[in-house]
Order: sequence, then structure tokens, then C-alpha cells
Amino acid sequence: MHTFREHRWQSFLQNYENRARLLISCPDKPGIVASVTSFLYEQGANIVESSQYSTDPEGGTFFLRIEFDCPNITLRKQEIESAFQPIAESFHMDWRLRLHNDVKRIAIFVSKAEHCLLELLWQWQAGELIADIALVISNHEHLRNTVESIGIPYFHIPVTKETKAEAEQKQIELLKKYEVDTIVLARYMQILSPAFVAEFPGRIINIHHSFLPAFVGARPYERAYERGVKLIGATSHYVTDDLDEGPIIEQDVARVDHRHHPDDLKRMGRIIEKTVLARALKWHLEDRVIIHGNKTIVFY
Repeated sequence: MHTFREHRWQSFLQNYENRARLLISCPDKPGIVASVTSFLYEQGANIVESSQYSTDPEGGTFFLRIEFDCPNITLRKQEIESAFQPIAESFHMDWRLRLHNDVKRIAIFVSKAEHCLLELLWQWQAGELIADIALVISNHEHLRNTVESIGIPYFHIPVTKETKAEAEQKQIELLKKYEVDTIVLARYMQILSPAFVAEFPGRIINIHHSFLPAFVGARPYERAYERGVKLIGATSHYVTDDLDEGPIIEQDVARVDHRHHPDDLKRMGRIIEKTVLARALKWHLEDRVIIHGNKTIVFY
């Protein structure tokens, strides 16, 4: 499995060595697409994918994601960014240019539940999740062997009410040491402090069931069963200071009925959770998500 992943990794780097992504958000007005595409043409680029959206053609916000191939983009990135700056300023753009091969380094936070972690590890080993999993951090020891057996560092940092600040400081030090870009909370059953969240704005992805706000707290599946819910689901979102209220990236549901007992709901919920989290992370890694206020624009 490890050999296959390494082969896929090398193939990816070779196949996309000249590809980049340009993400833009700005006030909507005529001429944005024409100016951007003309600029890319002048740089010798060939557009291979383009998606756009406007909240309102008159006075709204315009969003654009373009993937393109351009010879020697790795060496020319800074040059192209400097040349694009006047266009960006003329349209008041918030923008970024990312190389396709600039693979993000991620950290996975996990507690005892293993389903989301295992899904991410499986997709990573299969070459479906293009990322560098730098480390796994947990407040329990339960999953150490699973993680270390495939060569990923595992750090056990216990968290209690009294030691929370100290534990988070250790976590932050590790994340900086390993140069982590993105943090994935794969059923990590701890609430992150505002100070921790502020260190990684727009770079922490969480997953939880979609019963909120109806069934807050413990035993949500049991209470949902008692209420006779007909839909269960999962939500993946960016973490903000407002608990479980950050910009949503992806959601999914499954229909249930009176024949499904709490254990059935939990089993189905686990399947939805791991699938939704993997999709959300994949889109984030591919720069398909633009945060706009407390919502997201996702170019699938």
C-alpha cells in the first residue's frame, strides 16, 4: 500500500508540475473574466478549468477559480504574481495563486472514535487524498499503533479542564514545528479555545452530526430516536469561535424510519461522517473552497 501511494505521489508531481490555481473574490463589475483570462493568455497559460459565481451581478461579490497550465510556473510564480498585482488592485480583488504541486501539510486530531481517521488514512494510502499527513495528535493513546504502523508520527497530549491551556500550547508548538497548513478534527472530542482557533483562521476543519441545534450535548442519537427523526446526517465546517457554527463546507443525509434503533443510527451516522469529512478535506486541499463571511463558495 505504501509503495502504491509513493508511486501515485510521484506521478501526481510529474503530471502537474506546470499547473496552478488562481482564486479570486471581488466586487462584481464587467470585465473581470476578460481581464484575468487575457492576462493568463499573455503569460502563455492554457486554462483547463474555470468556475465562477456572483452573489448579485449588480453590487454583489464575484468569485472565480481558474486552473491553468503554464510553462515553468514553479520558477515564474513570483514574477506572475507581481505582473497580476495591477489587475488585482484595479478590481479590488482578494486573490491567491497556488501551485498544484504545493501539497498541503495536514495534522489530524482524534480522540477514541476511529472511523473518520481510518477513512482519511485509507484515502491517503490509496493516493486519493493528495496531502502530506505530517502528524496525528490525540488526547488518548487508543489509536497509536494504527497510525505509527504506516509511518505517521503520533502524539498523545492529554487534556483536562485544568491543563487545557498547557495542552493547546504543546499542540501549537508541534503544528508549527511540523509546518502544518491544515488541521482536521476527525471526531476530536475537545472544544478548541479562541486563542487556538486564532492561530489557524480558516484552516481548521471539523465534522459532527447534523442534529444541531435540536439535540445539543450528549446522547444525540438516542434522543433523535426517541423523537422519531426521519433524517440523520453530518456537517463538515471550518472552525470559528462560535461553537459548531463556522462556514459549512459539506453536508449529507440518510433517510431513516421507525425500524432503525439507536445503534443503527450511530452506524449510519459514522458512515456519513467519514464520507462528508473526506469530501470537505479534499475540496479544501484542491483550493475549491472560498470563505465568504460565515458561508462558503465551493466549486466542485
